[in-house]
Amino acid sequence: MNVQFKKGVLELCVLVLLDKQDRYGYELVQKISDQIEISEGSVYPLLRRLTNEEYFTTYLKESSEGPPRKYYKLTIKGRTYLHELIKEWQEFANGVNQLIKEGVNVD
Repeated sequence: MNVQFKKGVLELCVLVLLDKQDRYGYELVQKISDQIEISEGSVYPLLRRLTNEEYFTTYLKESSEGPPRKYYKLTIKGRTYLHELIKEWQEFANGVNQLIKEGVNVD
């Protein structure tokens, strides 16, 4: 998949996954990687930025498999931002799909 496509949707993917439940960084990487090929290194800078912008809060939770894990929790501000991004994504995807329909013969 095109790298620029992935960069553009990674933020949306992270926010969507945190809307349902709190998750730790590696868990987010794994869930996204199940659907989209990404590098682990692309997620952590994004998590830092979104935390600094107050879309997440973080907390540590003990793990049975090593040191405590840092969990990310979506804030009210983050949830509002997520809903804005979803609306923008749907409008964007609909526009692109319409252009594809008009421009491509699928016979």
